[in-house]
Amino acid sequence: MPRTYIGTLRGLEDGTRVVIYGWMQEARIMKNISFLILRDSTGTIQATFKNNEATLDIIKRISRESIVRVEGTVNKKSISKAGIEISGSSVSVVNEAEAPLPLPVVDPVQADLETRLNSRFMDLRKRNIAAIFRIESSLLWGIRSYLHDQKFIEVHTPKIVAAATEGGSDLFPVRYFEKDAYLNQSPQLYKEVLMSAGFDRVFEVGPAFRAEEHNTTRHLNEFTSIDIEMSFADHNDAMTMLENAIRSGIEIAVRDNADDFEALGVSVSVPETPFPRITYEQCIDVIGKEGIDFTFGEDFSPEHLRIIGSRFSGFYFITEWPASVRPFYTMPKTEDPRLTNSFDLQYHEIEVTSGAQRVHDPKMLIERFNEKKLNVNSFQFYVDAFRYGMPPHAGWGLGLERLTMILLGLNNIRETTLFPRDRTRIVP
Repeated sequence: MPRTYIGTLRGLEDGTRVVIYGWMQEARIMKNISFLILRDSTGTIQATFKNNEATLDIIKRISRESIVRVEGTVNKKSISKAGIEISGSSVSVVNEAEAPLPLPVVDPVQADLETRLNSRFMDLRKRNIAAIFRIESSLLWGIRSYLHDQKFIEVHTPKIVAAATEGGSDLFPVRYFEKDAYLNQSPQLYKEVLMSAGFDRVFEVGPAFRAEEHNTTRHLNEFTSIDIEMSFADHNDAMTMLENAIRSGIEIAVRDNADDFEALGVSVSVPETPFPRITYEQCIDVIGKEGIDFTFGEDFSPEHLRIIGSRFSGFYFITEWPASVRPFYTMPKTEDPRLTNSFDLQYHEIEVTSGAQRVHDPKMLIERFNEKKLNVNSFQFYVDAFRYGMPPHAGWGLGLERLTMILLGLNNIRETTLFPRDRTRIVP
């Protein structure tokens, strides 16, 4: 008989014969009957057994979190809290769990994050923890679906590269046969090369690596990046695409994951678009009105962003950043070359993502390389793509884990990462 998922039982007729596989969450042995609480990825169910000698002997020996097989019939006349249970006819142990457990799954015992991550396989069995990743999956699916509808094609670019994407030193070196190479910070250069190739609109979902020696609740050294690039577009077009993609992702997550949001005790509403926009120079004025001195060309501190973010109820854009704090490929603003056609998407004081219109003129690109004191020869494959007809283009890169953290109001990005990689953690 094929397996039946617990989450589908309510749709079956009373008396339907089923086979359930799952983890044994709890066992209660009474005088004449015994109860097993079983859990699979779709929910929990109570199975009731009459205490004959053979069945009772098995139930007494089942340790918590063992994998068990239960055969029985759907009982919709149950007086259990769920209003449905399985009248069990047989039970067997498929794989016995050792005791004691490294982490409790259902008991109200708190463990710190490090302990939980050390036994992540057990931590992920918890209903509320698994809910985070179901929501994250739906969020990504909603973004992906929107981009497909907007005629983007999904691509996959190299993660082992010969040069830094942004010319920085925050790279993980790797030995690639007889050559030195690096783990890629971003698919940025390859996305732009594809604009020259005529792909017009591309997106990628894949890992990105940053060897920054931070140890904060908002940063990881490996994360999932959602990147787009679009031709014949500027930063305004990219912002519109970003806010609508995020709206689509949240819409799908809210629609498909009501039980998961409930398990987390989180209520989320779909944001209205367009998101508000404020320029970098307007932000300086906001800070100045609080009596804080600020020098043009600096980046904003967390305290500055708290002040700016207090003016907005949710997502907002900071636009027209100075060229001095933007990568070489960022397009300067025509009316004021000190500024750029760039943006950061913020949520209160938290930076969600960055994007911009890119330089498409090869002469200007070389000038930007020189301004940033970068060796053009290290980027020859990239520069060559601009010499033979590069369209104007724009794009952004969005961290999936940070967006999920913001959406769910979590305090640490490691909560939204299955197996986090930071300065101190490389196992499991």
